[in-house]
Amino acid sequence: MTSVTPYTVAKRDGSIVPFRQERILKALDAAFRDTYAIAAPTPITNDIAIAMQKVAVLVIQQALELASKKVSLTVEGLQDLVEVTLMKSGYHNVARDYIIYRDNHKKLRSDDPRNIMVLRGDQNSPARFNPIKVAATLELIFRHVHAVNGQTPSNLIHMVNRLTEKVIERVVEHHLMHQQLTTSNIQTMIEQVLMGSTYFEAAKSYILKQSEKLAAHEETALPQEKQPIKQKKSQKSFKVIKADGSETSVFESDLLEKLEFATRFYKEKIDVEEMLKATTLNFYEGMKESEVDTALIMASRAKIEQDPIYSNITAQLLLDTIYEEVLGVPASTPDLFAIHTNYFQKYIDKGIELKRISPELKKFDLEKLSKAMHLERDLKFQYLGLQTLYDRYFIHDKGTRMETPQIFWMRVAMGLSIKEEKKEERALEFYSVLSTLDYLSSTPTLFNAGTLHSQLSSCYLSTIMDNLEHIFKTISDDAQLSKWAGGLGNDWSNVRGTGARIKGTNGQSQGIVPFLKVANDTAVAVNQGGKRKGAMCAYLETWHIDIEDYLELRKNTGDERRRTHDMNTANWIPDLFMKRVAQNAQWTLFSPNEVPDLHSLYGAAFEKRYLEYEAMAENNQITLWKKVDSLLLWRKMLTMLFETGHPWITFKDPCNIRSPQDHVGVVHCSNLCTEITLNTSKEETAVCNLGSINLANHVTPEGLNTKKLQKTVTTAIRMLDNVIDINFYPIKEAKTSNSLHRPIGLGLMGFQDALNIQKFSYASHEAVQFADQSMEAISYFALLSSSHLAKERNPYPSYKGSKWERGILPIDSIDLLEKERGLPIKMNRETTMDWTLVREAIAKNGLRNSNVMAIAPTATIANIAGVTASIEPNYKNLYAKSNLSGEFTFINPHLVQALKEKDLWDEEMIDDLKYFDGSVLEIKRIPNELKQQFLTAFEINFEWIIECASRRQKWIDQAQSLNLFVDNPNGKKLNSMYFLAWEHGLKTTYYLRSQARTSIEKSTMDINKRELQPRWMKHASPSSRVDVGGKKREKPSVPVCNLEEGCESCQ
Repeated sequence: MTSVTPYTVAKRDGSIVPFRQERILKALDAAFRDTYAIAAPTPITNDIAIAMQKVAVLVIQQALELASKKVSLTVEGLQDLVEVTLMKSGYHNVARDYIIYRDNHKKLRSDDPRNIMVLRGDQNSPARFNPIKVAATLELIFRHVHAVNGQTPSNLIHMVNRLTEKVIERVVEHHLMHQQLTTSNIQTMIEQVLMGSTYFEAAKSYILKQSEKLAAHEETALPQEKQPIKQKKSQKSFKVIKADGSETSVFESDLLEKLEFATRFYKEKIDVEEMLKATTLNFYEGMKESEVDTALIMASRAKIEQDPIYSNITAQLLLDTIYEEVLGVPASTPDLFAIHTNYFQKYIDKGIELKRISPELKKFDLEKLSKAMHLERDLKFQYLGLQTLYDRYFIHDKGTRMETPQIFWMRVAMGLSIKEEKKEERALEFYSVLSTLDYLSSTPTLFNAGTLHSQLSSCYLSTIMDNLEHIFKTISDDAQLSKWAGGLGNDWSNVRGTGARIKGTNGQSQGIVPFLKVANDTAVAVNQGGKRKGAMCAYLETWHIDIEDYLELRKNTGDERRRTHDMNTANWIPDLFMKRVAQNAQWTLFSPNEVPDLHSLYGAAFEKRYLEYEAMAENNQITLWKKVDSLLLWRKMLTMLFETGHPWITFKDPCNIRSPQDHVGVVHCSNLCTEITLNTSKEETAVCNLGSINLANHVTPEGLNTKKLQKTVTTAIRMLDNVIDINFYPIKEAKTSNSLHRPIGLGLMGFQDALNIQKFSYASHEAVQFADQSMEAISYFALLSSSHLAKERNPYPSYKGSKWERGILPIDSIDLLEKERGLPIKMNRETTMDWTLVREAIAKNGLRNSNVMAIAPTATIANIAGVTASIEPNYKNLYAKSNLSGEFTFINPHLVQALKEKDLWDEEMIDDLKYFDGSVLEIKRIPNELKQQFLTAFEINFEWIIECASRRQKWIDQAQSLNLFVDNPNGKKLNSMYFLAWEHGLKTTYYLRSQARTSIEKSTMDINKRELQPRWMKHASPSSRVDVGGKKREKPSVPVCNLEEGCESCQ
């Protein structure tokens, strides 16, 4: 059987390849193996081999016969021949399976060029764009020009494929400009590509050929003149005031043009005339010209609660104003791509001149990058996301934005590629994950990448020493770090307590509170790069003598000089304290200057030393100490947490015992958002660089797309590692720490959206399993990527002696925690992936980063991506979000889609959702399965959230920002919840979100209208009837006071 024939085959993407006969045999081999379940490389039987050969000969004979008659061979056509020949030859089972296989793979992607519709010459009959025809046309041209009679030479095939790709790019670009594509347009594009590539003879030949066709066939149309926008019935105009004070008119037709462009994908669902009416209702005499676009946006924004598609429409209207502001043209401009491309170079030059952008960006191939931007990705934004970028992220000059969305993404990508050897290649790789919203860097990176001061890190953690000089040095450092958009975590446990003796003056210390007040005011005085409020969190270990005053720092009553209303606080709790609470035992408070080593000890060593100090105190060997009831102190912690939201509950021992860096230091505190667990010391201010995978973009209804996830994670790890070397460090201690350990924190967002895509409820075993599976995959790919980077760039300097070098991965360290605690850790240990590859890679190459994973809150970047924040459940299905950009209506798009599918989405449903505060539980006509799927945060029993978090925590080398939600909170619930978190091995928790039973009673008319019981009359959490793990939760391993209201210990 001759392999290569003189004929070519057109592939689906329009490229052409030589017709090779063995490809037919290969396809048949796969088909027969599939039907008879014979996995490669197992040999097939002789009978099957003969049958395959027989069918292959028949198919090839027919193909060659068609080709000899000048019929173009295509992949689709050959597959049709295979189908027919299998059936004619009696192999019906194989034919059936082959047909099913093709059917499953023939669905086109939404962005496939073959989805573009083309008007034929008669301008009336549309057809799908066919790249194969472009390739066939180009092949004929070059065969004619070069007088080829036999097989098309490989150099011509390569040339045709390259030119076909260029034509396809133009077709797609034309389509994305939202103009109707015609055969005439395509012909012009072919001419332009040929001439632009200097193939003048081929271009001449093609033009003459088309001229002959035009003369012979009147149906071949010339390029059409752009049709004027259809005249509206009303040509009403409005007088507006221009920026220079003069008057001008705005016509309804102008407004309609903008609305029609913004609603072009939703024309069947949107009444544009009604939107126009809503817009003009906001017009007034003396209105400024700049307010016209605002009126359009406001009219559309007001309708978001009716349908989430209005969020996309509003984003398109905002996008139009952004292009007007940056480029001076509307988004509907036909040659927008060319204008955008030309502007990019000017933007870089102007940014450098204004000292907004690093001159390093000038070293890139700007022409190449400008042409690689995808303006169609602007369509991915929802209104909140784009407004957030516009208000806070785009570089501006005196209030005028200099960046479009795609230029913004490219600037960030370039900023992270500055030190790469292949700058453009990496910039395009980074741009791809950012602009598709598959992965987003943290806010400081988005703020500052590619600028003169590229402070890209998110978190700084410091330990404050017990002397005046270091206290104020740290406060000064905090100001510098906050200035460049860093979030701060300060450990105050070393500072002596109230009443402790000061040697230098022989006076008594006033404790930590006055210093915390100074730190609080520093956070207020210095905002984050002028873009968001400065933020810090103080940490104090539970044995500190000032702990009781510390718990009251956020109270709204009492001496204002001892209150820190603008600073977050957190408890740093050792396991021994939790054991004492469970036993209702006494707890001893100390001043750290008398127990100097206690703060740096953990696990069994801490317990041993703590008991020694207690004995010393009893023997009067320690001056300042105090015994308290551990249960009363715990109750005060929970009371303050409920009343003020602070201090948060974090656990010292899991953070240290499971830390991969236990060989070079101690974790003294976490960060502002409780997900970072890095060592700190006087010499080292810990730094972490964050970014998050958009999990919703890596999930289909069938489950996790691990192939795409691996690709995104690999790119993300490289981006995060690059931050360390590019970063601007405001203080030397931060640079020292980051250079030695190179920690990064890869997290995720859109967990709830990923569940909705799969139709899982957060309160379900499926959600727990998915939390486990998705985090395992992220962990697997992240560690593998960091190891590959270590091979390329060397391991981090302090790698030797780490848990990684000792062969201990996060899942292995659970047993270490259990051993040190002396109690069972209720953390699942199952795996679903083969970790041998990862272990071997780390053993061979080491790791590039001391810490790799941490799940941040992602509040802002999740808004940009249009997904739920981090690992959060949906707060409500309909509510108003507030942030620095204003107030925004959120309506759950997954719920709306599910209700539309059941024909339940209407005005009454919107009314019901408002009435029941975004809950679906009491809406009678919603099916039970949807009620369970769309539970809101306060309707999900906290056990599910904690179990999901525990499944993730086993894979994470740092921690996760875990908000906990409680409906109708009381002491018993809070005690049970935080003990459950501790028992399940969680390292930290974040905010406690509580919701009391509403006191606002609905009217009798409303209740009767719906024949429903309002949710404020309910008591139990809807998901509390489902047991986690399929059984009742076991009692705590040690006795626990239930903290019920009637309990005497809780009065």
